[in-house]
Parts: sequence; C-alpha cells; structure tokens
Amino acid sequence: MTVTMDSKRRLTVSASLAPAAPGDTFRSQYDAEEGEIVFRRITPPGDWLAIMAGCPVRMDEVPKRRSELPKRRAL
Repeated sequence: MTVTMDSKRRLTVSASLAPAAPGDTFRSQYDAEEGEIVFRRITPPGDWLAIMAGCPVRMDEVPKRRSELPKRRAL
C-alpha cells in the first residue's frame, strides 16, 4: 500500500493495514540508509495497582529514605 503525505505533512494509514484507535501512541524513526520511516506502536502503561501488586517485594520491606540531605565530599 502506498500512502501520500498531505500539505500539512500528515500520513494517513488505512485501518485494514494497521488497526489503531485514536490516542494510540507510536514511536517514529527515520532510517537514512534505506530512506524509510518506521513506526512502532508503544504499548500503553498498565494499571499501576496491578503492577504494584505483582511486585516481588512488599512496600514494608523496602528501606526507608533518609530525611537529611547528602553531605558534600571533598575531592
């Protein structure tokens, strides 16, 4: 399939070629040697609660941060 850039420098890709929904995020990269543009879909971030629940270390076991500022070392 050939796509053509419009006057506002936009490319429109048919839904049959690459199914996507409004708001989907893509990373684009231009390959100068091949003269081609590559688009890769970026997966949306997952539910942070589900990610935190799958963490192997409980939050109670994580060491606490220090409240004092770091000291400057003499070099």
